[in-house]
Amino acid sequence: MANVNIRVDDRIKREAERIFSELGLSMSTATNVFYRQVVRCGGIPFDLKVDPFYSAENQAHLKKAIGDYEAGKSKPVVKNMDELEKMEHE
Repeated sequence: MANVNIRVDDRIKREAERIFSELGLSMSTATNVFYRQVVRCGGIPFDLKVDPFYSAENQAHLKKAIGDYEAGKSKPVVKNMDELEKMEHE
């Protein structure tokens, strides 16, 4: 067996250990499961992608929408829960 040393953010490590514990896994077992999946899949066993919310295009759209709202060029569609519920029954 080989030993592997890695650096992990403390908060992420604690959260992962909590989840692994709920699953009945140690950190070592969970890491071995991950490595086995990498070998079995021939790569990372899950999609790696950025959140589209943070794309330059979406951020530009959001900034424009906020600017329009602050300049009084647009109004919110729903002001409160009553209006939302009213829209649901229309």
